[in-house]
Amino acid sequence: MYRMLNGLLGWMVGAVVVFALFSAASLAALTALAAVPPERGETPPAIAPDRAVALRHLLIQDCGSCHGLTLGGGLGPPLHRQSLADKPVPYLAAVILHGRPGTAMPPWSAFLTATEGEWLALELKGENP
Repeated sequence: MYRMLNGLLGWMVGAVVVFALFSAASLAALTALAAVPPERGETPPAIAPDRAVALRHLLIQDCGSCHGLTLGGGLGPPLHRQSLADKPVPYLAAVILHGRPGTAMPPWSAFLTATEGEWLALELKGENP
C-alpha cells in the first residue's frame, strides 16, 4: 500500500512539474509573439455599442470576481492601466482568450471572439474610444 501511494505521489509531482514547464514555455511564446509592435494607424476592433456594454459588464462582474470589482487585484493580479502598461495588447488578448495554464485564469474563447478579446485588452489599457 505504501509503495502504491508513494508511486502515485511521485507521478503527481512529476505531472505538476511537466505542466509548469509547459505553462512557462507557453507564456514565453506568447510574450515573444506579443512583442511584435502594432502597425501604425491600426484602428481598434469594431464592436457594436450594445456588445461594448455587455463586454464592460463582463469585465467588471466576471473578471472582477477574481481580479476585484475595481480590478485592483484579488485572487488574480490587478488589472489597472498602470499595472498593464508594459503588457502588449496581443499578449493581453491571448491571455484573455486562452487563459493561463497552471493558474486560476480560465480561457474565455468559448464566450468571446478574437476581436472581442482584443477589444477587452484595449479597454483594460484605456485605449478604446
